[in-house]
Amino acid sequence: MDENCKKSIRRIKKLTESVKRRSEIYSGLAKIDDKETARSMRALRKAPSPGKKMQKIGLGLVLAPEPITTPIGCALMVTGKILEKKYNSATIMDVGHEINNTVDTIKDIKDTIN
Repeated sequence: MDENCKKSIRRIKKLTESVKRRSEIYSGLAKIDDKETARSMRALRKAPSPGKKMQKIGLGLVLAPEPITTPIGCALMVTGKILEKKYNSATIMDVGHEINNTVDTIKDIKDTIN
C-alpha cells in the first residue's frame, strides 16, 4: 500500500511539473502580442506578391478602352513579371513541403544504396 501511494505521489508531481511548464509557455505566447510580431507571422502564412498585383492592374489598364492606358498597362505588366522573378511568394508551408520532398529524396537514395 505504501509503495502505491509513493507511485501516485510521483505521478502527481510529474503532472504538476508538466502543467507548470505548459502554463509558462502559454503565458509567454500571450506576451507576444504586438503589431510587428503579428505582421511577421502573417507574412509567414501569406506572403505578399507585389508582382502579381502589378500584373493585374496592368491587365486592367490594357483592357480599358482608352488609348493612353494601354502603354502604361503594358509597362506595369512587364514590371510585375520582373518583380515576380525577383521576389518569390514562398510561405512557411512551401518551405515545409520542400523539406519533406528533400527528406523523401534522401530516403530514396539511401534505399537504392542499401
